[in-house]
Amino acid sequence: MRAVGYVKYGGPEVLGIYDLPEIHAGPGQLRIRNYAATVNPTDIMARTGLQSERQKGIPPPYVPGMEAAGVVDEVGEGVTTGVQVGDSVLGLVIPRGDHGAYREQIVLNAQSVVALPAGKSFAEACTLPMNGLTARMSLDLLNLSPGQTIAVTGAAGAYGGYVIQLAKAEGLKVIADASEKDEQLVKSLGSDIVVRRGDDVASLIREHFPDGVDGLADGAVLNELVIPAVRGGGAFTSVRGFQGEAQRGIRFSKTFVMEYDRKFDKLDRLRQQVENGTLSLRLAATYPKEQAAAAHQRLETGGTRGRLVIEFA
Repeated sequence: MRAVGYVKYGGPEVLGIYDLPEIHAGPGQLRIRNYAATVNPTDIMARTGLQSERQKGIPPPYVPGMEAAGVVDEVGEGVTTGVQVGDSVLGLVIPRGDHGAYREQIVLNAQSVVALPAGKSFAEACTLPMNGLTARMSLDLLNLSPGQTIAVTGAAGAYGGYVIQLAKAEGLKVIADASEKDEQLVKSLGSDIVVRRGDDVASLIREHFPDGVDGLADGAVLNELVIPAVRGGGAFTSVRGFQGEAQRGIRFSKTFVMEYDRKFDKLDRLRQQVENGTLSLRLAATYPKEQAAAAHQRLETGGTRGRLVIEFA
């Protein structure tokens, strides 16, 4: 069984293909013949050593990847989700050691796996679980009501796009940031108002909402720079662990998608929202496993809209 991983931290060139032992599904688990895995910024952080603490005491190779899609080829005892051998599925992966999505075969808890959205390819479908659940968690943390306002930074990215679409489905008014070249994309995702991205985005948001927005999802990781956009008593959530200092009664929270692992109902709801058109899957390009380093290099270069996917034939 082959996987893409690394034995030392560094640039894209440290990625290689490794042979790993066959694995089997245990109680409550599924084994998936994996055909596609996304490349996300968190994979870059892992490869460069920024998440090395998670690998402490675990021997390499380290296999990154948080989103996978393939075909179930083994079902463990006690699985209650109705999945059968031969079903096409997608799943959320919490990487540790050689347990990451960049591998041909992976075992996951059945609660982390749902059916492939109808009519979608493996490459398209694997772009949903991590980014979709991250967006879902942010909205749950912000806890806004229909008619309230939400600001989204990093709106052109996968997370930001899902936040916009889910927010609109829940009756929120959305103001989002975008570069000039991404403005039409962000509008097409459903944003009611688009302001130019940058360090002054908080003041631009305040021009439209002088009292501030009710909630803000900070996908661009602007942190302190964007807190002034939130009204007193509003809510702020960040995707990189930032915790703002207490001020103006704002509710600060951290969006850590690992806490939504094994949330079958939430992931399956996202699958349904893809099927009914609420959410759109954005696939930028696919790469064979032998070109994983090129995929990492492209993501690091910036400007990718949609997700890059490594395919395992």
